Amino acid sequence: MTSGKAPVGYSAMLERFAPSEVVELTVAAENAGFDGVMADDHFQPWTPHQGQSGFVWNVMTAMAERTRGTVGVGATCPSFRWHPAVVAQAAATLEQLYPGRHWLGVGSGEAVSEHVVGGYWPEAPQRIARMFEAIEIIQKLFTGRDVRHDGRFFTLERSRLWTMPAAPPPVYVATSGPVTARRAGATCDGMITVASTLEKVATLFARFDDGARSVGKDPAVLAKIVQVHLSWAPDPAQAAAQAVAEWPNGGMRFSKADIRSPHDFEQLARMVRPEDFEGRVLISADLDAHRHEIQSYLDLGATHVYLHQAGSDQRTWIDTFGREVLPKLAV
Repeated sequence: MTSGKAPVGYSAMLERFAPSEVVELTVAAENAGFDGVMADDHFQPWTPHQGQSGFVWNVMTAMAERTRGTVGVGATCPSFRWHPAVVAQAAATLEQLYPGRHWLGVGSGEAVSEHVVGGYWPEAPQRIARMFEAIEIIQKLFTGRDVRHDGRFFTLERSRLWTMPAAPPPVYVATSGPVTARRAGATCDGMITVASTLEKVATLFARFDDGARSVGKDPAVLAKIVQVHLSWAPDPAQAAAQAVAEWPNGGMRFSKADIRSPHDFEQLARMVRPEDFEGRVLISADLDAHRHEIQSYLDLGATHVYLHQAGSDQRTWIDTFGREVLPKLAV
């Protein structure tokens, strides 16, 4: 390991902060030494208390205009609210505006944001199948040629993306399961996963690499992104309290993909306790504990780590981690 700027970026939570504020926080994070930003695509917040849900493509444009690093959506669901052709157009346009700075993260979706347009909400295997068919369409359109598609879930009449960047943005798949990770390695440019146990993340990385090798790709040139949720405050009790109040969904030890309403999440949040975050969100006042957590994923092979702080005082956290944690990471 050598010293240098660690590939650690800022997770901008659009479900928690108004668009104007989250853009300012992204600028502050870059100035403090964070490398790039990840922004999720939500139509609704997880809980009413979180209170926001800005339109991610508008916000990413504002972020890119105010910063110099990469801006990625991690992840959007090109399967329910969006036809994959629309996602391809949005990503190609952003990359044309800011060459080499956009990456497209794709996921299979959660009902809280995707069910709002109505229609049947399928179980996980079908959602994943829809996601990979959507990726196929996006990749076809990213060639810049006229293409058509007549598949199981989607139809695309012959057309093309008329606005294309010099090179298309890379496509990363958000995954928490080994089967999806392997398929992502075979079909895409990278993977995104949420921090959990090192053993689980290592397994996902290995399966992703297996998938890449199965089609002759070199895993060493592909992205492996880990999003780390954490709760830091100078006082341990405050660190625990803000995790429960601001990010209770992080302590829910069950699949949340089928829950449709923030108000339902609010009811479930009443049962969340600090101990429920164990192994999922590091709650600590110890900066070295957080540094060790981040370093462990870099050592495991993560090419980029994005940090989400549960507390509402983002600026103090950004300044503190930029000064006390990021410079001490080895890369």
